[in-house]
Amino acid sequence: MEPITLLFILTSVIIIMTPGQDMILVMSRSISQGKKAGITTAFGISIGLMGHTLLATFGLGALLMTSQWLFDIIKFIGAAYLIYIGTQLLFSKNPKLAMKDLPKVSYKKMIMQGALTNIMNPKITIFYFSYLPQFVNVNNGNESLQLFILGLTFAVLTFIIKAPIGFISGLLSFWIQARPIVLNYINKTSGFILILLGLKLASEQRN
Repeated sequence: MEPITLLFILTSVIIIMTPGQDMILVMSRSISQGKKAGITTAFGISIGLMGHTLLATFGLGALLMTSQWLFDIIKFIGAAYLIYIGTQLLFSKNPKLAMKDLPKVSYKKMIMQGALTNIMNPKITIFYFSYLPQFVNVNNGNESLQLFILGLTFAVLTFIIKAPIGFISGLLSFWIQARPIVLNYINKTSGFILILLGLKLASEQRN
């Protein structure tokens, strides 16, 4: 496995494990309706990520192949956004995992809810546009295909991580709520990594 691929997988795992809107939805659904509901919701979220993958593939892939100044604009906007959200996580105070009591719905609706909640979140779109390009090697050609593979990998990793969380969400949610220092540690670690990724992106040169 190439070092850049290993770096992508490691950073993706840490980012996916950071408690956020998707994580809360999976845990809340599992607590409200059972383990299978949490896993189903995680599957829906991964489907939603594939929507962002296609958007990044066709929208960003073409831009990466056009000109130097467009590449630089995307690079600096992405770097600034990663540093911004990283700083917010790094300096967050008293983080809480706010669980919700969700009404019972069918498994089909769980998938749709997970997918639509993810697809309609503009923050995830911006994140995909800023995160994935860091791992594209312009010397390998076919940037669009590289973006698609990266996005697909991120979506699969999301399900692999969030499905077990949905399965044992009751234990995890109560355990984390009883130990806020754990959530604080996760946020600060993720924030530090995102800031480093942002700085790395800002220093990248197109060959």
